[in-house]
Amino acid sequence: MWIVTIVLLMAGGLLGAANLIAARKPDARALIEKLRPFQGWIGILLVLWGLRDAINVLRSMTVLSAAPFWWLVSLLTTLTELALGFLLGYGLITKYVLSGRPQALEKGQQLQGQLAKYQGPLGVTAIALAILFVLLRLMR
Repeated sequence: MWIVTIVLLMAGGLLGAANLIAARKPDARALIEKLRPFQGWIGILLVLWGLRDAINVLRSMTVLSAAPFWWLVSLLTTLTELALGFLLGYGLITKYVLSGRPQALEKGQQLQGQLAKYQGPLGVTAIALAILFVLLRLMR
């Protein structure tokens, strides 16, 4: 299951930090543009995976005292998945979930507006977490 986390974090991170990455490495734009048509679905998968991870983080609160580093990494990963997934999947979320509910749509737009300025840093965080997961797995 950790491979799914790594793939989703890396794909979501590339899309989330696309402008930052393209500014430093213009040749990376081609790879990012190949992912762009799937942005909404990657976002939805990140949200769903983040909800799954949130349940696991809450269930593992007892591990906090024994392995605080792992628990904090898991918490940061979960929050990144949820926030970045919401931003990337916002178009599909409004189309399929919020379209019939004007009040929910308005709140979703407000939340999206507040989080939009963090999309780049969230993307970089997602990439860093994916790399951290790979490194930690290699060290085991």
